[in-house]
Amino acid sequence: MTVPTRAVFLSYASQDCEAAQRICEALRAAGIEVWFDQSELRGGDAWDQKIRRQIRDCALFVPLISANTASRHEGYFRLEWDLADQRTHMIARDRAFIVPVCVDGTPDSGTDVPESFVRVQWTRVPAGATPPGFVQRLSTLLSPGAHVAAAPPQLPAGAASRPLASRRLQPALLLIATVVLIGVAYLAADKFVLSKRVTRTGQASAQTAQGSASVQSAAPEKSIAVLPFVDMSEKHDQEYFSDGLSEELIDLLSRTPDLRVIARTSSFQFKGRNEDVRSVARQLGVANLLEGSVRKAGTTIRVTVQLIKAADGSHLWSETYDRRLDDIFKVQDDICGTVVKALRLALIPVERTKSLPQSIDAYNAMLRGKYFEERFTKEDTGKAIMLLQEAIRLDPGYAQAWVELAETYLVGLDNSWTGVSEQAGYAQVRSAAERALQLDPNVPRAHGILGGILVWADYNWAGAQAQYALDPYSPATQVQLAEIAVAMGRLDDSIDLLRQVLLRDPLSTEANYSLAVRLLDAGRAEEAESQLRKLLEIRPLAARTHYGLALTFLARGRYPEAFEEMQHETDYAWRTAGLPLAYWAVGRRAEADAALETVKEQYADTGSFQIAESYAYRGDKGLAFAWLDRAYRLRDPGLFRLKTDFLFKHLRSDPRYKGLLRKMNLSE
Repeated sequence: MTVPTRAVFLSYASQDCEAAQRICEALRAAGIEVWFDQSELRGGDAWDQKIRRQIRDCALFVPLISANTASRHEGYFRLEWDLADQRTHMIARDRAFIVPVCVDGTPDSGTDVPESFVRVQWTRVPAGATPPGFVQRLSTLLSPGAHVAAAPPQLPAGAASRPLASRRLQPALLLIATVVLIGVAYLAADKFVLSKRVTRTGQASAQTAQGSASVQSAAPEKSIAVLPFVDMSEKHDQEYFSDGLSEELIDLLSRTPDLRVIARTSSFQFKGRNEDVRSVARQLGVANLLEGSVRKAGTTIRVTVQLIKAADGSHLWSETYDRRLDDIFKVQDDICGTVVKALRLALIPVERTKSLPQSIDAYNAMLRGKYFEERFTKEDTGKAIMLLQEAIRLDPGYAQAWVELAETYLVGLDNSWTGVSEQAGYAQVRSAAERALQLDPNVPRAHGILGGILVWADYNWAGAQAQYALDPYSPATQVQLAEIAVAMGRLDDSIDLLRQVLLRDPLSTEANYSLAVRLLDAGRAEEAESQLRKLLEIRPLAARTHYGLALTFLARGRYPEAFEEMQHETDYAWRTAGLPLAYWAVGRRAEADAALETVKEQYADTGSFQIAESYAYRGDKGLAFAWLDRAYRLRDPGLFRLKTDFLFKHLRSDPRYKGLLRKMNLSE
């Protein structure tokens, strides 16, 4: 076989396979030869020699760098990286060979990569969404005689068009979670200043939970975390089903009085990680762990589950269930009932008959839709909507499918993935949530979703609180209630609520970050700094964290430190929004003006609140209020901090400030 000599070799960790596939397809569509074939990754001497030969012969070596590669200390990709690094010693310095691509927010410093990867410019293509400019760059580098100089410095892919962050606070997806009717996030941001509410945490996110900081020194005996069940099916294609079972168990156990149950966004951070149970329990602050596996074949399932006492790793109880697929709901109830009894708690029956599907095919479609929605990309969100609509077609009375559809519509709306106006998008979300409640008035998440719409679309604070009261089990609801408390100026209440959330969701990026923001707004900058450093221990790659630290220094007049910290922010959007403040603080006025113009050019519609903050910090009240008025028209969620944001302290005596509060239905 003749091996092409102008080929591109893609090197990636297995967890980044989908991102690699997207990049591969974009390059091949442009006529570029790519050595990337999953079907051939089988191992063995012949395969090993083939890989070595391809790295020796390829024209460009493209390593995909991510939180996954950073967290894996072993892997075949590391051998590939070393082989490519060795080859650079034989290549002239002005010749391009290594083209690093980062598929998430992993920083380009302090990362365990070969030195040759650090010497060259990294390109950022989140989740493998490859822009035409990157494809053109590789085409240029593949042309005869191409030099390194042919590759000009690039902004992160999509930097000029992506919103500052998504619209709703992640754990609320508006509202569930990594996590959801969040951002997100889980993912993506709480409105430290970047205003749009993140709809996925955690998952959003390509960030991984790292570090081993102890969350609780003494876990209460009646506390438990449900770890993601493992898919043991022959083809390993039932991950959506095993994830769904884990989430159902979390939801059911959360309704048990006196039992602290860790939220999904924290417990799912241990998915795929082979970590000692005592370490997991210590990080989650629980005394007990529930783990298991699922083997699904046709219409039959085998569920193996064990309850583990974290103190010594002993099994309190274990069981294997062999059932038909349509008995899965009885299995869920049996598991929860046995766990509750084993922990010596009062067994409270959960009424959920109306929420059960009449078709097991509808249940499968719902789980698959939820699985794709939580992957948090435009393409996967579209797949999720189609699958959830299919579930509803199969069973129009399936309330849970309507709830998931409402959440997925919201994710698409928040990230401008659906192509509909905000008004039309809110109507879709509201209609699906209300339909769920018509079918089953006891579906709690539907109330959480409607509460979020009442806040962000209508500024109906009392109505939102009433809806949230009907969704008492979700940490996301508590985060939203904490936001309402902030909007009303009750910072102490908000701080108390967030501390309660962290008891159930200790690894939540959103809750940890939100608490830091509340502390900063309350004038407790040192405590805010401590909280953010704790977050860095839990999630070193979390977006906004260095930005937040910069603001804690800004609040204390430590301007050089604020400027330095802002440079370390790994997320392009947050760093872009923060630079006008940082430059202004250290007296670099021209650069501050240029940086602010960049924010206005890229984020005028999604970051009006941040632009108002920059003008307020400068003392330009006129432009600050002009951008706040724009934020009001656009329903920018950053406005919930209007009463407390320390950057607005000089605006509060102005009559325009009181007028804006009245428009938002807030007392003066």
